[in-house]
Amino acid sequence: MIGAKELSPVELTEATLRRIEAIDGDLGGYITVMGDEAMEAAREAEAAVARGDDLGPLHGIPVPIKDLEGVKGVRLTHGCIPDDEIADSDALCVQRLREAGAILIGKTNTPEYGHAGTTENRVFGPARNPWNPERTPGGSSGGAAVSVAGGMTSIAQGSDGGGSVRIPCGFSGIYGIKATQGRIPRRWSSEHSWHPVNNSSVGPMTWTVRDAAMMMNVLAGPSADAESTTLPDTPPDFTESLDQSVKDLHIVLSVDQGGAPTDPEVITAVRAAASVFEEVGARVEERDFCPDYSNRALMDRFFDFFCIKGYAAHSELLDNPENAAQLTDYFREDLEHGRSKTAADYVATLNAIGRYRAYAESFFTEVDLLLCPTTAVPAFPIEQPPATIAGQTIDRVRWGFIPFTPAFNLTGNPAASVPVGFSSDGLPIGCQIVGRHREERAVLAASAALEEARPWVIEKPG
Repeated sequence: MIGAKELSPVELTEATLRRIEAIDGDLGGYITVMGDEAMEAAREAEAAVARGDDLGPLHGIPVPIKDLEGVKGVRLTHGCIPDDEIADSDALCVQRLREAGAILIGKTNTPEYGHAGTTENRVFGPARNPWNPERTPGGSSGGAAVSVAGGMTSIAQGSDGGGSVRIPCGFSGIYGIKATQGRIPRRWSSEHSWHPVNNSSVGPMTWTVRDAAMMMNVLAGPSADAESTTLPDTPPDFTESLDQSVKDLHIVLSVDQGGAPTDPEVITAVRAAASVFEEVGARVEERDFCPDYSNRALMDRFFDFFCIKGYAAHSELLDNPENAAQLTDYFREDLEHGRSKTAADYVATLNAIGRYRAYAESFFTEVDLLLCPTTAVPAFPIEQPPATIAGQTIDRVRWGFIPFTPAFNLTGNPAASVPVGFSSDGLPIGCQIVGRHREERAVLAASAALEEARPWVIEKPG
């Protein structure tokens, strides 16, 4: 529309900024709004259209950046005190979004260093779910989800180290995808790049599957200065997969993934989504994804891994008493857990992850896609994760509602969250679609098939 001069980048950016000003004070999606910078970029984008310049795929489209990624010259807080760091360069994903013509509109809210499945911090307060502002939008890309679900932007950049794109998409009724490990790289950094199992990936958060595929085209692909786990091959055009048939695919449905307590309404919604694939000719089989591992054993290993890696990257925040006093309880607890682990624990964790990755690789040689819930429950009241789910007591409450997403950060498989309905309280429910390594196309094709059969864009909050 912008290239055809049916929509003005300046008018679109002005409308976006008005929408943020009107509703974000109640929702807490944004940490920083880049109004002046965005309007300057919009005027430049409009001039490029007038000149007839070649335009990028996101030309003139406002896009917010999660405040774990640097935007040159703009405050970078990581949701943490102190909050006065100014980024001296663009993150690789930010560079690619700029090159595609996007208008950077602001920085979105995140828990401290992304270490939570919800979005609260001591600096900016909680992000709130547009479907019910008393509920969490999830995390750690909660602010990005608020921006899209709240109608402030149509797309947003998120990142996912244990479900941080998929969880807020599930809670907020929008679409998001985590690509195969290494498909969307970051620049080499001490925080992300030193580890052989790089669990964290940048990813798109959008209303539609097509917009996510378009963002994938912009973000994916190797770079000379990227981390060592980056895939070396040129990625496909992800938009070409959207019309791909899912007929005859072998799909496994796992509603509790090894015994994870799960809300019955979530199970019902995910089973209904599986029936859509049966209706279009896929072969759906219900069974456990990984019968040799209980969900609790897997989550214990993920927690150890996540905290060891977190402490290695941020030890100075915990080991300095002045810094430690300013940390949120959840982030300090994670760092303390990581610090308590020995070299033997670390090796045991890597060995367990290696076995799990090998099992997943074998599983997907005979199965095309896995369906499971995105989260065990719909969105809950802010700072009140459920202590019981489906009548079962949760002993690690911060993690009990997200038993399904971390597995695929460990295995590296592509995984998306697709809206599949609502709870009796009117809160969105998400279904996770997981594919083979490097087969984002099948995940996107299945997502598009579900979107066509049960379109979710027709229902928006408010």
